[in-house]
Amino acid sequence: MSAVNNTRAIYPSLAGKRVFISGGASGIGEGFVEAFVAQGAHVAFCDIAEVAGKAVAARLNTGANAAPVFFPCDLTDMAAVQAMMAQVEETLGGIDVVVNNAANDDRHSVDEVTPAYWDQSMAVNLRHQFFVAQAAVPSMKRSGGGAIINLGSISWHLGLNDLVIYQTAKAAIEGMTRGLARELGRDNIRVTSIIPGNVKTPRQEKWYTPEGEAEIVAAQCLDGRLLPHDVAALALFLASDDARLITGHEYWVDAGWR
Repeated sequence: MSAVNNTRAIYPSLAGKRVFISGGASGIGEGFVEAFVAQGAHVAFCDIAEVAGKAVAARLNTGANAAPVFFPCDLTDMAAVQAMMAQVEETLGGIDVVVNNAANDDRHSVDEVTPAYWDQSMAVNLRHQFFVAQAAVPSMKRSGGGAIINLGSISWHLGLNDLVIYQTAKAAIEGMTRGLARELGRDNIRVTSIIPGNVKTPRQEKWYTPEGEAEIVAAQCLDGRLLPHDVAALALFLASDDARLITGHEYWVDAGWR
């Protein structure tokens, strides 16, 4: 993961903000952790991958900014989620920003989906986003506002193969975002969604050959492969006071993939 360099935007309003990020041990989530730490935010993040999570926290503990705090957590375990969020609030002294990033895009065909797989996929891709947000809302209300950023997916907009249950969950996230924005807006809590295109991460490289990646770039309006810091740049803006009247919608970073 490349460091955020001094040519990138700095948001003074993010300095000292208390930020929680789910799924922060790798990929896009690691990019979020790195970007918010570089802004001077106080960051806590979770992941089921404990070794990788501890490594990210150690790498970003440079002494220049507040060190991020890692919490190992299985987000499909609601009791564990509730306990973790209480610890996050206690550790950070409150929560100003939530980035609901964690997900699992394992490929699956229609005929191999069972009720148990359906429930598991909804738990790992959708359910925790609501309950993490729910847990953070009281702290945000006490602080006079906050920002919740939910990660959707371009996949259901394109109707990609072998992802029907994942795409169902990701489509629901956009509906949940709009509902939460309406419910929480009068408390000055903004709720938005980011819709990433195909982002080059080690996990995505499992699914795409170099030829497949070339096809994605050919379908984009812009050349080049999206990287985690491209998605993080949008999250920083949406979390900042510069976006104070932005809520209830989804925002795309996909290089114009069609």
